[in-house]
Amino acid sequence: MRKINTRSFRRATRSTTREINRQIVLNLVHEHQPISRAELARQMGVARGSVTPLVKDLLEEGLIYERSSEATARGRRPTLLYVRTDDRLAFGIDIRTSGTSILLGDFAGREIITERFPTLMAPAELVAELGSRVGSMVEKYSDIGEFEGIGLVVPGMVDRTTGVVLHAPTLHWRDVDLRGSLAAAVGMPVHIERDAVACAMAHMWLGDNGALSNNFVYLTVSDGVGTGLVVNGGVLRGASSTAGEFGHVPLNLEGPRCACGARGCLEAYTSNPATVARYLGLELDSPDAYAELRSAGIEVGDVIDRARSGDAAATWALWETGRCLGIGIANLINSVSPAQVVVGGEITNAWNLIEPAVRESIRERALTTVSADTPLVVQPDEDRLRLRGGTSLVLAPVLRAPEVA
Repeated sequence: MRKINTRSFRRATRSTTREINRQIVLNLVHEHQPISRAELARQMGVARGSVTPLVKDLLEEGLIYERSSEATARGRRPTLLYVRTDDRLAFGIDIRTSGTSILLGDFAGREIITERFPTLMAPAELVAELGSRVGSMVEKYSDIGEFEGIGLVVPGMVDRTTGVVLHAPTLHWRDVDLRGSLAAAVGMPVHIERDAVACAMAHMWLGDNGALSNNFVYLTVSDGVGTGLVVNGGVLRGASSTAGEFGHVPLNLEGPRCACGARGCLEAYTSNPATVARYLGLELDSPDAYAELRSAGIEVGDVIDRARSGDAAATWALWETGRCLGIGIANLINSVSPAQVVVGGEITNAWNLIEPAVRESIRERALTTVSADTPLVVQPDEDRLRLRGGTSLVLAPVLRAPEVA
């Protein structure tokens, strides 16, 4: 049960029930489209007459549309409902140290165009480049739909109220107002979110995951390591919007230096740079070591390819990453008991090589048999999911549940 926050609440009014039911109808259409009014009523357990005014409101607002289906055996043509997506457009922007990508897609998550360029580490320069590229896309594709906003995905902690990037270790940013400056540059709403949370939201809003999409952990393993924690269909953020930084839970206080400056973080053992450093025999003991690593010109994909070709050092490096990753996943399971753990990132391209090590570590450290059997879902093509997560940041406010109490 949830306690009412008496310092921050929304009073129920006569319209509250209608607003809740309206959002239920919208989400049912979104998840089950095409769907008839009769089926909506059945799903909600109400008479069809109760659904009719809610559908009418959504049609008038342009959130859904109706289309006649093919005639049935009895000759009647049932009218089916769809969420309006094709002409509602959103940008997803994924910022990483290894590069920045921009995706223009629609509200169904379909891609129209994607561009990629080297990340400019100075925030002002990056915003100028993003503004120029977004502006060009708007001009080119203005005839195919309405631009609803931008979803900005960053590898760091974000203040949800102000949109300020509090700390992005891999980018060496602190207290950067990326959302405000980009919104001013492009003249449209900008939503910003931590990368793992954006992936979790894409898994919720654009996936097909059933009930498990309401209680899960999304673990992203890339340039950094982060988690998006979803409990009862909502993202767990914590008092300061920084919940889910499991990548910076220490495995060894005397371990390698993490990009955040501390030693022995899970990220320092399992991120892409950590895997490459292990393969090359480099010690991550200073910021200079990360610069040396970048200059080596070897990426985690190269390590995976070499392991598949029989390179013993690459095979060992990946196995150790899997072993440490399993320890981290066990800690997650013991801490929050999710219905499933979704793993994304380039490391999933080596899943068949590391899965035994991952599962062995989980079995060793999970506190119960049930915990040890927590389903692991491997999400391929995480780079694309981060971009789709960006577009889902624009979609989510349309579909989210009303806030009451």
